[in-house]
Amino acid sequence: MLREPVTSVIDASRGGMSGNTGRYEKRLSDLAGLYEDAAAHSDLTRRLDDPVVYAVEDFRPGDHAGDLIYGVTRMMPGLIGREFFLTRGHIHAKADRPEIYYGQKGKGLMQLESPEGETRIVEIGPQTICYVPPYWIHRSINVGEDDLVMVFAYPSDSGQDYGIIEASNGMRHRVMADGNGGWRLVENKDYRPRSGENIADLMKRYA
Repeated sequence: MLREPVTSVIDASRGGMSGNTGRYEKRLSDLAGLYEDAAAHSDLTRRLDDPVVYAVEDFRPGDHAGDLIYGVTRMMPGLIGREFFLTRGHIHAKADRPEIYYGQKGKGLMQLESPEGETRIVEIGPQTICYVPPYWIHRSINVGEDDLVMVFAYPSDSGQDYGIIEASNGMRHRVMADGNGGWRLVENKDYRPRSGENIADLMKRYA
């Protein structure tokens, strides 16, 4: 049976869209363990009364192959110590599935990491499209002073694996404020590389 076409209108000012079938948000307390300065994270969570760091509205037609999930993410600006507000990050459960992000508002980065631990950074601003290729772990980071709003789309059967970052004690690099209004990459001293067996398992193809 044919599905009916759907139209969604993006509201960049509030970081939402019409026609969504779901919404979720992550508060600062949900991101415990991601930041280098755990004490600063705990203190800011208490002082700001556990604010929302990012919210997602999406349209999910199902989880079957051959269809798309799309939506919009709104990320608030902020710092934990020297580290910018960020998303949990993930690789797709079916790791050979890609994703695109389309910047609508603000100034952000897409931090990508290969299974072998190579880092790539893509800067995202209004009218910028970021293509996340298959097999790359990725997370969004707000390095600006305003909300970062992005539209995204990925195959419906992709799934998400959030545990891959936790298993390596974070991503290989941290994105830190450089003290001059910019950012820089810093090695994560707690990073644990993946084994050859883990990498081979990630690189398989799916039907």
